[in-house]
Amino acid sequence: MEAHVPVLLRECVEGLNIRPDGTYVDGTLGRGGHSAAIAAHLTTGRLIGIDRDRTAIDEAGERLRPLCARLDLIHGNFRDLGEILDGLGVERADGMLFDLGVSSPQLDNGERGFSYMRDAPLDMRMDRDDALTARDIVNGWSEAELRRIFFEYGEERYSQKIAAAIVRKRAQRPIGTTLELVDIIRSAMPPQALREKQHPAKRCFQALRIAVNDELGALRQMLDTAIERLAPGGRLCVISFHSLEDRIVKGAIRSHENGCTCPPEFPVCVCGFVKTLRSVTRHPVTAAEDELQMNPRSRSAKLRIAERI
Repeated sequence: MEAHVPVLLRECVEGLNIRPDGTYVDGTLGRGGHSAAIAAHLTTGRLIGIDRDRTAIDEAGERLRPLCARLDLIHGNFRDLGEILDGLGVERADGMLFDLGVSSPQLDNGERGFSYMRDAPLDMRMDRDDALTARDIVNGWSEAELRRIFFEYGEERYSQKIAAAIVRKRAQRPIGTTLELVDIIRSAMPPQALREKQHPAKRCFQALRIAVNDELGALRQMLDTAIERLAPGGRLCVISFHSLEDRIVKGAIRSHENGCTCPPEFPVCVCGFVKTLRSVTRHPVTAAEDELQMNPRSRSAKLRIAERI
């Protein structure tokens, strides 16, 4: 496996505040870069790696097994974190890390259909055992639903024109490949949009990927469970790459840190709120200049860290 330095590695390890005998969860295993750094700080501790992609589990296992005596690698969705921990007999963890970015091997593997730069079947499933594909959405969802996901998940300002163009084209024959879809997106956009630095299909492909994998629903479900299953003093670290994810993470932390709904003039809380989280950093952690030079992808990464009280 080629050398791989994951985003915000140093900041994540520091944020987790790793105990050598603790139990830690890497909920987005990927190539295992974050997990390898966690394992390096463990002696008798336990590491649990979770990923939706079976290939990631297999490849990361080769890298991690020599590094960690107590290692569990689970093929699954982090939205099922509670069931996964129950199945392993783990009541609470001392730290949990979630990197919400799409892994490079998925993007680089043309047949997976994540990239708008390579021709491939419209797939985009992180877990190939799932049923729903990007082809299903593009050819089967209504024009209104397509417009909604492009606008909400991709923040695409030409969502209405693009959705209409897709519906017109699929009425002639099904849309089957990534570059077919790219051509349709281009055809629906005005000339000035095509001159922008960003690839014209980037936002729609992001939206489709989020919809195929129900990424935002899974994130909300995972956060509720992760906060509940952290041990006192345990740390939660979440790296997001776009504003939709970051707002959800920020909101979840805030609701457990400052969720009191009592009017400010009340001398004591009567709403029953119990504070269970403390933000470790006031603002999200972003990549330092040296990392930005080495890995431009880290520019959009935001790391939020919270500690269970």
